[in-house]
Amino acid sequence: MKSMHTLYPDQPSIALHDPLAELLGAGEGYFTYRFMDAVKLSGHACPTVAGAFLLTIHGLKALYEECTPVRGQIKITAPGPVDAGTNGPISQVMTLITGAAADNGFRGLAGKFARNGLLSFGSTGDGRWIFTRTDTEKCVGVSYDPSSIPPDPDMKPLMQQIMQGDADCEAKRRFAQLWRERVVKILEDDGKATITLSYVC
Repeated sequence: MKSMHTLYPDQPSIALHDPLAELLGAGEGYFTYRFMDAVKLSGHACPTVAGAFLLTIHGLKALYEECTPVRGQIKITAPGPVDAGTNGPISQVMTLITGAAADNGFRGLAGKFARNGLLSFGSTGDGRWIFTRTDTEKCVGVSYDPSSIPPDPDMKPLMQQIMQGDADCEAKRRFAQLWRERVVKILEDDGKATITLSYVC
């Protein structure tokens, strides 16, 4: 049986600097995020979790280019309400990596380092998540579409068997394998076929 550390690739990954973490003694405040961090947060791996991870990485790399992104200094606007589609689960992965939180987030110290209000659920009208740097107001729109990496044809009937309680151990094993393989393909593609970037401002 594969360990959790070998189930999914370590790349892509992204490193951020968190000034609050540094201030409060968490080393120098540098954190590297990999897909397994998103899996641990979500409790599972799927194309949506992979998409949330890739959306965040590509959004931050476009905003900061060769510089290290600063955690807590990034605003995110969702493409619709929190309960629409997968907006809620995607936003949780984005909060993990960027620190951007809705009204329930950290309110800061002496007027600094606040994370609440950095994540909002408006409507971009076109499916794009908008990432904005709070220091420069530079922003990018990022969208995700995994349809170019489709599931194996056997997955649907296998899932039906499992949901109906008719699947044996081999069918369950085969389904899990095919499911994981699609997620791995999405990660290994690193957004080339699934991520669309546009500079908004």
